[in-house]
Amino acid sequence: MLLFTPGPTPVPEAVRMAMAGPTIHHRTPEFEAIFKEARTRLMRLFGMDECVVLASSGTGAMEACVTNLARKKVLTVNAGKFGERFGKIVQAFGLEHVELKYPWDTPADVEDVKAALADDPDIDAFCIQVSESAGGLRHPVEEIAKAIKGLNPDIMVIADGITAVGVEPIDTTYIDALIAGSQKALMLPPGMAMIGLSDAAVARIGEGRGYYFNLASEIAKQRKNTTAYTAPTTLIIGLNKVLEMVEAKGYDRFYRETRARALATRAALEAVGCVLYPKTPALSMSAVYDEEANMVRDILKNEYDVNIAGGQDHLKGKLFRINQMGLIPPYESAWVVNAVEWAYDKMDRRPYDGTAARVFNEIYQANLS
Repeated sequence: MLLFTPGPTPVPEAVRMAMAGPTIHHRTPEFEAIFKEARTRLMRLFGMDECVVLASSGTGAMEACVTNLARKKVLTVNAGKFGERFGKIVQAFGLEHVELKYPWDTPADVEDVKAALADDPDIDAFCIQVSESAGGLRHPVEEIAKAIKGLNPDIMVIADGITAVGVEPIDTTYIDALIAGSQKALMLPPGMAMIGLSDAAVARIGEGRGYYFNLASEIAKQRKNTTAYTAPTTLIIGLNKVLEMVEAKGYDRFYRETRARALATRAALEAVGCVLYPKTPALSMSAVYDEEANMVRDILKNEYDVNIAGGQDHLKGKLFRINQMGLIPPYESAWVVNAVEWAYDKMDRRPYDGTAARVFNEIYQANLS
């Protein structure tokens, strides 16, 4: 079965083998050496001043960023399930909250953000997704972050990059916290979150807040190549291996291949009549609006051994999403779009003629060089 959901993603064999060794105690020089190597590589991935690793899902990292970086009032963007989640976290901790809400296919507007900040000088933190995976949407995060810092450099910009880090180069010049998750582009099992931090964010954190998600205590420990609490040792070993593989390929080529797969997948799907959902699609996945999405997914799973994701909430049964994150062989992506075309044939949508695979290969090769 090909796993093409936008998280969890498949774990490469070399990574599984790296994680299959004997368990290492986390308070030993042996593990500290591994953690130091993984942390150094992670800093290169983020391209930021500091980073921390947490034994949690990405939601834990979202909570850690809100509790450690926001002090009074938070502006959030809600254009999907995970933007909504940022707002719920803010409210759960009793912080004042302002929300910009958009349809799930519509990116945030920089002018809306600027207007909200002009109306409320008490806002000291801003939260947004880079890629809102509920609808496969890419927000113009870099542009918005730059505008925010131009208005008030003290506002903390928190970006959920869980389905963006490791997918494309992200300009972090004006971002204070960038969140990643193990089970997305890094192709690891779920259970670990990572946060890239700016120097300004580290200063704002100060002594930190909370207990388990106190980022100050984690930064202090992780700078010494250990963790404040029990480390997810196996996942960190896997992370080290994944990043070793990516660096061996080279980040430029890694990102170029992901972009080529994404553009080829989109073109192939559109060529067989699929309607892409978001106005600004993310490179991490292709989200297709289809009133018979469940039937498409069932045919792919039961007849072509391809597992893709559906929609959530009001898009349940009306959306299917195909992953493009990670070290994916292009022939696997070609098989997925080919299977979608076969599904449409079986549903009497259009006769199968090999268009999807042909278009995928043409567009992939054209964008690879």
